[in-house]
Amino acid sequence: MIACNWKLNLDRDKFLAQHWQSKALLIRNAISEFKPPVSSHELAGLALEEQVESRLIECRDNAWNVHHGPFHTDDFDRDLPWTLLVQAVDHYFPDVAALRKLIDFIPQWRVDDIMVSYAVEGGSVGPHYDNYDVFLLQGSGERLWKLGQFCDDTTALLPHDELRILDAFETSEEHLLRCGDILYVPPGTAHWGIAQSECTTFSIGFRAPRISDMVSRWADQLLEKLEPETFYRDAKRAPMARPGEIHQRDLDRALAQLQGALDQADGNHWFGELVTDPHETPLQDEDDLAQAHAVLKDGPKIVELHPAAKLAWQQDARNIVVFANGECQKFDESVLPSLLILCESWRLTASDMKTALADTGTVALLNYLVDSGVIGVA
Repeated sequence: MIACNWKLNLDRDKFLAQHWQSKALLIRNAISEFKPPVSSHELAGLALEEQVESRLIECRDNAWNVHHGPFHTDDFDRDLPWTLLVQAVDHYFPDVAALRKLIDFIPQWRVDDIMVSYAVEGGSVGPHYDNYDVFLLQGSGERLWKLGQFCDDTTALLPHDELRILDAFETSEEHLLRCGDILYVPPGTAHWGIAQSECTTFSIGFRAPRISDMVSRWADQLLEKLEPETFYRDAKRAPMARPGEIHQRDLDRALAQLQGALDQADGNHWFGELVTDPHETPLQDEDDLAQAHAVLKDGPKIVELHPAAKLAWQQDARNIVVFANGECQKFDESVLPSLLILCESWRLTASDMKTALADTGTVALLNYLVDSGVIGVA
């Protein structure tokens, strides 16, 4: 159960108008009396596990090196400054997952995961930029953050197979973060964090689908609906004066027919499926599923979202379309009250379940979410 009640000291409207996706922002004392929900020892223990994605980064002889987990305890005994990065820590620690509630004014399907880093004094991952938004919440210790120039795919990088290390860094701001401070960094902004002591940082990262992936998903949905035996037509065309030429009229005709095909496209579920697509498909054991369905039928005491679950919904003209871990299904509008509670509170209590189980549509929704690996019941 997530019991933390942290509040973010931030003017949300002003932030969205002036900073989101455009300008970095330092938020001093962003979380009053913040106590890091995971220690460096717990983080190191997580990095020993086979199923956990982790990296260790150090700079040796002016070369940046990346080592991948799982690690052994001896790997943390090093003679140079180093940083340990552990991905998706919110999937393993409920109190870390609770940090996602700090930014609930941004759609939850935009949130990727929470990476936690531990660094010894002097540890860093180098000057770099990301293609996504990130809130950098300082846990224990202190870290100096430098902000630099705007970067894109034309920015010069040092040769490296994995890291996006900048060839040149132009410092514009410096901020020393202490426990509870947050630095928001928009996409493309160069930043460089250097540990001033042993410290931990909680990185709340966001997902943004590539435009190429959006086009691909949209086209796939369209192609499923197009009649494969429909062909290009050019009836009543004028005779060609120069054989072999593709005339502008041919291109215009092709584009007009293509636009006609695009106008036939109906449904916009591709986007929800894309943004809820999990990094890893949850493994579902048939016996566990059968037991979960049985508990759901008997009336569970509580229903909770799995920490790694990707859940979203959209309202069509006559239906509620629910997206769960990259899949979608339509339900009638009676599911909306329970769905709203689940998305906001991440759980349905016994009282909520009494109302939910009285509606056949909501029962169907809960069974669908069980099958999708989005909820657990008890």
